[in-house]
Amino acid sequence: MAILLLTATATLATPAAGSDKLSADLNIFQAIFLGLVQGVTEFLPISSSAHLKVVPEALHWGDPGVAFTAIIQLGSIAAVIWFFWSDIVTVVTGAFTAIGQKDYRSLEFQMAVGIVLGTIPIVFFGLLIKIYIKDFDHSPLRSLGALACASIFMSILLGISERIGRRDRDLHKLRIIDGMWMGLGQCLALIPGCSRSGATLTAGLFLGLERAAAARFSFLLGIPSITLAGVSELKSALETGFSGVSVVSLIVGTLSAAVFSYLSIAWLLKFLQTNNTFIFICYRLAFGTAILTAVAFGRLIN
Repeated sequence: MAILLLTATATLATPAAGSDKLSADLNIFQAIFLGLVQGVTEFLPISSSAHLKVVPEALHWGDPGVAFTAIIQLGSIAAVIWFFWSDIVTVVTGAFTAIGQKDYRSLEFQMAVGIVLGTIPIVFFGLLIKIYIKDFDHSPLRSLGALACASIFMSILLGISERIGRRDRDLHKLRIIDGMWMGLGQCLALIPGCSRSGATLTAGLFLGLERAAAARFSFLLGIPSITLAGVSELKSALETGFSGVSVVSLIVGTLSAAVFSYLSIAWLLKFLQTNNTFIFICYRLAFGTAILTAVAFGRLIN
């Protein structure tokens, strides 16, 4: 995270350049590094969309393009499914068993229904954006200033949830209503810079879940939405083409994203067992402030 923050603050020393470059001709190192950025930020509560926009701009690499970011996101999808495969099988088979036995209080049934109901809001509002905001990728909400403000806002919200959350319920006390509320919180991720994992983790803390339990269910809840978003972006990317990005860069970027996604999931779950989220709160404040400062001094083009 220190490396990612430095890329945002380093631009204060040099003028903005290459902002008119619509796409970047990525080399292997750049593809691996951007895969690292995607992998680390997709599941830590610090926003992958913000970092994939800011980091290339800060390093003057140009915009890697929707096609590249859509493809490497598949690496993150593969990683989360791989990591939680046994959990997925347990929840699905347990839910069907519970239905057969009419045991609707079972944890697996509660989790399965919570994930299904929690996914509906983000799909609904996501479709509304697709239908009514045709050029959302180039809207003011995706400007650097907006991303910075979203990062700062979510750091404050996460701090409040840390302060008032009871954290007295583990994963075995999860309820269907928790999935529904965390699903509504997940809708904040439709605003670039808010972070899907950050929004659901924050919602889980507000609901009184332990940090590790909130994070674990956040990942499981995110599997359908991340997959649907990745498929949607991939469809758009296939329609626009892959100009400026080689097949090799796409492959290594995707593999990099998969490896670092897996590692970040494992690290976060272990970290939250004994630590609070203060490091992420401070990071998001510093990240947002660094972007606003760079924009104010003309080092980044808003």
